[in-house]
Amino acid sequence: MGLDQAVRDGLDEWRAAYGKIVSGFGHRFHKPVDPRAPRLMALVREAAEAGTVSGRFGSIGEAVQDELGRQRGGRPIAMNIDGATAVIFCELGFPPPLSRGLFCLSRSVGVLAHGWEQMQQGGRNKGPMPPKFLPEYEPKDATS
Repeated sequence: MGLDQAVRDGLDEWRAAYGKIVSGFGHRFHKPVDPRAPRLMALVREAAEAGTVSGRFGSIGEAVQDELGRQRGGRPIAMNIDGATAVIFCELGFPPPLSRGLFCLSRSVGVLAHGWEQMQQGGRNKGPMPPKFLPEYEPKDATS
């Protein structure tokens, strides 16, 4: 079986088990491209050319991206930062359970960096937190 057919079969299995959204693709803010992913994927291709990694998982990730675009009638859906880091973890040989932990660690470092950056700018540290969890302002009664 070729890569394209394996990707189609894998996407069918994913959707049967988890629904139509495919983790690692698309982004609510970065459209049509998550600007972080193409650079990371370019580094994967460079590492594959140098023989540092196989490039196998990079090819799979890009084939999934291409197939998702075809299935959407030619409307592209880009790999996001999570998809790119998943490719990198696979290329480096991490088993999936460790990859999830590495993902959590890298996100934690990103959250810390984001908070630190906002503190240095003198602004309010506003995230990342969904707005529905933000405290609401309740004015005090003017008579108290």
